[in-house]
Amino acid sequence: MNIGITVLVVVVVIIGYGLLIYNGLVRRRNQVKEAWSDIDVQLKRRYNLIPNLVEAVKGYAGHERGTFESVTKARAEAIGAQTPGEHARAENMLSSTLKSLFAVAEAYPDLKANANFLELQRELSDTENKIQAARRFYNSNVRDYNTAIQQVPKNLVAATFKFGEEEFFELEEEAAKSVPKVEFKK
Repeated sequence: MNIGITVLVVVVVIIGYGLLIYNGLVRRRNQVKEAWSDIDVQLKRRYNLIPNLVEAVKGYAGHERGTFESVTKARAEAIGAQTPGEHARAENMLSSTLKSLFAVAEAYPDLKANANFLELQRELSDTENKIQAARRFYNSNVRDYNTAIQQVPKNLVAATFKFGEEEFFELEEEAAKSVPKVEFKK
C-alpha cells in the first residue's frame, strides 16, 4: 500500500513539474509573439510614412523616377515579408533605398527647408529608433525562449509538445547602425 501511494505521489509530482515547464514555455512563446507584434506595429508605421516622404521628394525632384520606383518596390517587398528572416532582408533593402532617396533630397535646398519634409524625416527617424528598441526586446525574448527549449528537462517537454525555435530579427550591421538621418546645411 505504501509503495502504491509513493508511486502515485512521484507521478503527481512529475506531472505537476511537467505542467509548470509547459506553462513556462507557453508564456515565453507568447512573449516572443508579443514582442514581434511591437516590431510589426513600428514597421507598419514606417511603411505608412514612406509614400508621404516619396511624394514630398517627388514634388521637388520628379525626374528621379528610378529612385522612387526602387523605394516603392522595397516597401512592397517589406510589407509582404512573413518571417523575421524575410523581414530582416526586406528591411535591409528598404533602408538602402531610403538612403538613396535622402541623397536625392540633399540636392534640393528648397526641399530640405520644407516643413512637411522635415516633419516626415523626424517621424521616420523616431520610428527607426522605436524599431531598433523593439528589435532588441524581441531578440532578447527569442534568446530566452530558445534557451529554455534547449535546456534539460525543458527540452523533453518542448519536444513532446513541438515547441520550435524562433528566428532572431537581425539587420545587417551597417543598416542597424545607420538610421536614416539627414543633416541640413544652412
